[in-house]
Formats: sequence, structure tokens, C-alpha cells
Amino acid sequence: MSVSRRKRSIREKVQNYRDRLRAQGLRPVQIWVLDTRTEAFRSEAHRQAAAVARSAGAAEDQAFIDSVSALNDE
Repeated sequence: MSVSRRKRSIREKVQNYRDRLRAQGLRPVQIWVLDTRTEAFRSEAHRQAAAVARSAGAAEDQAFIDSVSALNDE
């Protein structure tokens, strides 16, 4: 089978795609974020939310969150 007729591997397809993007002036960026599916994340989020709820400014903080959340409803 000639080279032009053989199937390209996934690696070759991805490389060609990336080359085309780079030719358009783009570059890859990788961002690592916390895994929100883990128990450790859930526990820490709960701990922080409880700390905010117990704080002296809890009512004012919640009023701010409610006011900016309403902006999406308009």
C-alpha cells in the first residue's frame, strides 16, 4: 500500500491539526484545575461555606451574591 493511501494514525491527525492551528497564529495552553468530583474538594468547599455563613458579614455577603446573581436573570 502506498504512503498516500495508508490510514493516518491518530497521532498524525492530531499533529496535523495542531500544525494548522499554529499556522493560524494560535498556541496551545494547558490549565490544571481542582477536581470538583473528589470528596476532599466537597469537604473543603463545605468547610469554607460554613465559615462564611458563620462570619459577622454573612448577611451582607449573601446580599451581594444575590444582587450579582440577579444580573444573569435580566
